[in-house]
Amino acid sequence: MAVSEREIRPAAPRDVIDAWWAAHGQDVVRWRRQIHAHPELSRQEVNTTELVMSELSAAGLAPRRLPLGTGVVCDIGGDDRPRIALRADMDALPITEHTGLSFSSSVEGVSHACGHDAHTAMLIGVAKLLASVDELPVGVRLIFQAAEEVMPGGALDAVAAGVMGGVGRIYALHCDPKLPVGSVGLRSGALTSAADHIDLALHSPGGHTSRPHLTGDLVYAMGTVITGLPGILSRRLDPRSGTVMVWGAANAGSAPNAIPQDGRLLGTVRTGDHSTWAELEPLVRSVIGELLAPLGVRYDLSYFRGVPPVVNDERAVATMRAAVAQIGPNAVADTPQSPGGEDFSWYLEHVPGAMGRLGVWDGIAPRVDLHQPNFDLDERALEVGVRTLAGIALADD
Repeated sequence: MAVSEREIRPAAPRDVIDAWWAAHGQDVVRWRRQIHAHPELSRQEVNTTELVMSELSAAGLAPRRLPLGTGVVCDIGGDDRPRIALRADMDALPITEHTGLSFSSSVEGVSHACGHDAHTAMLIGVAKLLASVDELPVGVRLIFQAAEEVMPGGALDAVAAGVMGGVGRIYALHCDPKLPVGSVGLRSGALTSAADHIDLALHSPGGHTSRPHLTGDLVYAMGTVITGLPGILSRRLDPRSGTVMVWGAANAGSAPNAIPQDGRLLGTVRTGDHSTWAELEPLVRSVIGELLAPLGVRYDLSYFRGVPPVVNDERAVATMRAAVAQIGPNAVADTPQSPGGEDFSWYLEHVPGAMGRLGVWDGIAPRVDLHQPNFDLDERALEVGVRTLAGIALADD
C-alpha cells in the first residue's frame, strides 16, 4: 500500500526528508519534466501557476495566487513563531531548446535554459514534505515568483503584494552548471552583482567627412564615449567594488564619406558593491556629459537600473550550510561572486537571507552555461535541492 504524506512523521529532520524522498522523489522529477516541456515566458506563467496551486492544494495547503495573475504564495505553520521564506522562480527564456531530451520544450522559441523548472519542482516537493510534518520549528512562507528573467524583476511585484510581511529571513537556490551534482556552493557577502543598462542616442547635423570641423563628428564622439566611459569609471570607483562597464552594441552610419546624423550605444554597468550601485547612475550621467560637451553633438541618455547585488547574510549562510552538510561530507562547496544579476536581491532589501548555488553538472558531459540552448541539468540535483530547503525549514534557529 502506498505511504501517504500525512503518515510520514519520523522525529529527526533527516529521517523526515529520507522517508518523504523515498516515497515521492519521482514526483519531483515528474513535475520538473512537465514544467520543462511547457515553458512560459515572464509574466505568462499561467499553467505553471496552475500546477503549483493544484499540487499545494492537494497537500492540504491554502496557496494564494499573486495579484498580477502569475506567481503563488503559501504559508505553512502558525503565526506563533518566527517565519522564514523559501523562494523559487518560475519563468522560462526566449531561447529555442537544442537538448534533444524526450521532454524538450513543446513551445517554439521558448525553453527552460536557466533551471527555473527545477527550482519550481523542488519547492513544490518541499511544500508537500513540510505539509506532512505535524509541527514545524518555524513558520514557512513559500514564494513561487514570476518574471525573474526581466529587469527589474518580478520580485518587486511579489514584494509589492506583501509577501515579505512577517518574514524574518529568506532562502533560495539557483542551478549552477559549474558545480558538480551533489554540491551546493555557499558564500557570505556579495554573491551576484548589480546590473544596469545604458542606452545612449547621439545626434549630429551630419556632413561630409572632408569637413568634420564644420559639424559634430558623431562617430568620433561615439568612440570617445566607448573608450572614455569605461576608463574614467575605472579611475573614479574603488577597484575593490568589482565594477565593470561593457558596451554590447554600437551603430551609426553606412557610408565611408558621410558623417552620420544619428548613432546609438547600448551597454551594461555591473558592480558587486551595494553602495557603489547607488552612485553609478549620477556618475555615468556626469561623465558622459563631460566627454561629449566639447564635441558638438547632442545626446539622449536612458539609464535603466536593474537589480542590486545579492548580499548573503552570514547567519543565514550558516543555517544553509548546516542543512547542506547533512547531505554528505563533500556537499558544501565554495562559490565565487558572479558578475550576473539576480532579482532575489530585492527580498534582501527587506530582510536578511541567503542564496546557494545548486550543482547540476553530471561530471561527464562538457559544462554548458546557463542561458544556452543546450543547457540541461543532472536530475539528481533535485534531491539535493529538496534536502537543502527542507533541512533549513526543519532545523532553522
